[in-house]
Amino acid sequence: MKKRKFGFALSLALAAGTILGACGTSNDEGQGSNKEGNKEEKPFSVAMVTDVGGVDDKSFNQSAWEGIEAFGKENGLEKGKGGYDYLQSQSDADYSTNLNNLARQDFDLVFGVGFLMEGAIGEIAAQQKENQFAIIDGVVEEDNVASILFKEQEAAFLAGVAAAQATKTDKIGFIGGMEIPVIERFEAGFLAGVQAVNPDIKVESNYSGAFDKAELGQSIASKMYSSGIDVIFHAAGGTGNGLFKEARDLKKKDPSRELWAIGVDSDQTAEGIVNIDGTDHNIIMTSAMKRVDNAVIDLSTKAKDGKFPGGETIVYGLAEDGVGLAPLNEELENKADIESAVADWTDKIKNGDLTIPETTEELKTFKAE
Repeated sequence: MKKRKFGFALSLALAAGTILGACGTSNDEGQGSNKEGNKEEKPFSVAMVTDVGGVDDKSFNQSAWEGIEAFGKENGLEKGKGGYDYLQSQSDADYSTNLNNLARQDFDLVFGVGFLMEGAIGEIAAQQKENQFAIIDGVVEEDNVASILFKEQEAAFLAGVAAAQATKTDKIGFIGGMEIPVIERFEAGFLAGVQAVNPDIKVESNYSGAFDKAELGQSIASKMYSSGIDVIFHAAGGTGNGLFKEARDLKKKDPSRELWAIGVDSDQTAEGIVNIDGTDHNIIMTSAMKRVDNAVIDLSTKAKDGKFPGGETIVYGLAEDGVGLAPLNEELENKADIESAVADWTDKIKNGDLTIPETTEELKTFKAE
């Protein structure tokens, strides 16, 4: 039976401290022992398989890779076999092959990034019982797999609060990738946040059906902005880059126009810069962050120390510093008011006074108090 573990403490400082304390080779009880059973020590190695968004998607996959890079560098590892590495998937047909390749290269821990990799992780983990695997955003019930989930709805709720405070038209947009549970958590949380501020605001949701189609993201964003929507939040991986391009183009064309985009997974502020008459502006209001990097570092460290939580599901939320909201754009005219509102709602969530809906069905009975 799958074990679930909640309340898992996490902070970047703690993770970094743990890593520094664990630098060197694996202990005899962990993966430092080789498969023949002797006690010869070797560096603990870790790798990941991206989904189709790619390692440089400026979002979910990139955050995971940044965590692996940080872990590798802190432990004196080199990129490549025996250290830390990744394989990029061009399509979902690559998932099983890439996972199997990394396992056969004898990486001690292999991450699969994304819900869509559940089936492939389950298949390869069942075949490679001596290897350790982890899946991000999915659950696989195998003793050699650790499942990592996030309370995306909590970060999205705060993004919804910020969007509702910033809109001038009372029209807001949401662009999703594929219709899967993790994206529904983003949507439900975002809608709940908007509703908590002003239930009369209209939110239009549109799913692109892909995480790697920037042109679709731009097309959807163009229609939304044209309809009077002035704030759009995306949870669509690389598809969301199209939202940013459309917002930048519109701002460049009409500098007086007030419009915003909200990023996801990592702080995507760098994607919103627009130079107008020699002055940089930014169309990204904030980002609903999912600290995949922190989770990767934390789990890799535990596995290295012989404490791999195989068979467990670990959930990271606001209380565990696993999700959060990126700093607000300095150009927001009511930045202080938004910050105050976000802080108040954050406290309520962390204290357990408010539970954010995970599905649009739960949203129907949600009441923010």
